[in-house]
Amino acid sequence: MRDPREKLVWASKRFTEKPEDVAYSLFGIFGVHLPVIYGETKQKALGRLLEKIVAQSRDISVLDWVGKSSEFNSCLPADITSYGSTVVLPCPSEDEIQASIVSLQVAVDGTVALELHDKLNGTNHPGFSNQRLHLPCIVFRVTQIKGRRHQLEDGEIYFTYDVKANGLRDLPTITTSKRLPFLQARPAAQKFLLVRPWDRRLLELPDFSDDAESMDDLSPSPSPSDSHGGFFEEHESLDSGRTLRLIARLKRPFRAFLLAQQYGEQYTRIISEHDIIAEIQETTSESIRDIIDCVKTVEVV
Repeated sequence: MRDPREKLVWASKRFTEKPEDVAYSLFGIFGVHLPVIYGETKQKALGRLLEKIVAQSRDISVLDWVGKSSEFNSCLPADITSYGSTVVLPCPSEDEIQASIVSLQVAVDGTVALELHDKLNGTNHPGFSNQRLHLPCIVFRVTQIKGRRHQLEDGEIYFTYDVKANGLRDLPTITTSKRLPFLQARPAAQKFLLVRPWDRRLLELPDFSDDAESMDDLSPSPSPSDSHGGFFEEHESLDSGRTLRLIARLKRPFRAFLLAQQYGEQYTRIISEHDIIAEIQETTSESIRDIIDCVKTVEVV
């Protein structure tokens, strides 16, 4: 197993006598070197390990899980067993990608597609600092949340939420065991975001984990004024195909995170009982321009 998340799914079915060893026993498997501090909580030990894995692999799929969030950071799970219950989204076939590209050639202006590619290619990698996650992502502003409280026969309480966000199709109902910190009388008091964590593998660079090597394989990015003419035609085989493939993959359903504003520009992840699967509403030149403006790095605590 080479993929970090594949290793975590495997580890989610194993058990250790000491709680902290759920993290310590994986140091060798992931090739990390961290101090062993017996007596620290399982959540902190696992948090330190996952923080290191994200830093080394730059793989945002480590953040894909369902369960209880960690005290270390809300984007990390409290228990490694959370990696055993997520949905694996199907990868599109090459025929599906090519069919999508054909339709995009008509709907999307080539210079806009190239601008999106350059914007995403210029984003930073995800990383932690003082237990805060700096997450590059595409941000979709939540415009409406409707919540309902439910009580089962055994007295258990849970909540469901219908969420709408700019640029996304209607989402499936989000279920959580906790009430969202949302005041119906003051909907502007707190900001909510649905974000798509940015996965550099969608750029299909030769080696997405090696910046220097990857950047050497790309032509210099044109300025907007240079993109309207010979440049895009001259590099059509390199840029048009690559950029339209990127948009074809962005059109596919993706796993989204629901974030709630805490203070300033810091956010916390709201955990649903199930994966939140979202899909872009449309792919036109105008909607792609909106996406370009929504490429940001969000700080999650």
